[in-house]
Amino acid sequence: MVYIFNFILLFAIIGLFFYFMFVGTAYNFNWQSIYEYRQMFIDGFFTTIYISFFSLILSFFIGLFFAYGQNSKIILLRFFSRFYVETIRGTPLLVQILIFFYVVAANIGLNNRYIAGVLILAIFSGAYISEIIRAAIFSISKEQYETGLSLGFTPFQTYQYIIFPQAYKRILPPLTGQFASIIKDSSLLSIISVNELTMNAQEVNSYTFSTLESYIPLAIGYLLLTYPISLYSRRLEKKMKD
Repeated sequence: MVYIFNFILLFAIIGLFFYFMFVGTAYNFNWQSIYEYRQMFIDGFFTTIYISFFSLILSFFIGLFFAYGQNSKIILLRFFSRFYVETIRGTPLLVQILIFFYVVAANIGLNNRYIAGVLILAIFSGAYISEIIRAAIFSISKEQYETGLSLGFTPFQTYQYIIFPQAYKRILPPLTGQFASIIKDSSLLSIISVNELTMNAQEVNSYTFSTLESYIPLAIGYLLLTYPISLYSRRLEKKMKD
C-alpha cells in the first residue's frame, strides 16, 4: 500500500511539473493531426517489438559462441573473438549500421532492410552478451570445475551440470537489461529506412509538421516497452540474490 501511494504521489508531482512546463510554452499542440496517423505509430510499435525480439535471440547465440571463442585453445579463434568484442564495443552503433548495410549487405546481396536490421542489432548486442556470459562463467570458482573433473565428469559435463546452472542465475538479470537496450538501439535503424517506431514518428512529423506531438508518443512507446523489462530485471536480480 505504501509503495502504491508513493508511486501515485511521484507520478502526480512529475505530471504537474511537465504540465506547467508545457503550459508555459508558446507552442500550440495539434493532436488531431497526429491522431489521423495513429496506425503508423501502432505498426511501428509492433515492428520494434519484432525486430528487438529476433535480435535478442540471435544475439544470444552469437554471444555464446564468442564467449566460448575468447577462451578457446585455438589461438586464431581466440584472437578473432577478442577483436570482434573490442571492435563492436568500441565503435558507435550508427557507424556499424551504415557500414554493414551499405557495404557488407550490399555486396552479399542482402536487400531486405528488416533482416539486415535484425542482423546488425544482433551482432552489436552479441558483443555485450558475450561479455555477460564470459563474466558469469569466470565468476564461478575454478575449484568447482576441478571438482567436477575429479568426480569423473568430462569438461563438457562439468560445464553442463556444475558451471552453467550457476552461471545462468547470474546471466539472466543483465540479459533482460540488454533486451531493453536492444529496444532503444533499434531506433537507429531509422537511418536505413526500417519502418520501426522512430522512423514512423519521423514520417508523421514530416507530414504534419507537429514535432512534439510526434515525438511525445514516441517516447511513451519506448517507455512502455522498456520499463516493464527494467522492472522485471530488478526483481529478477533481487530474487536471484535471495
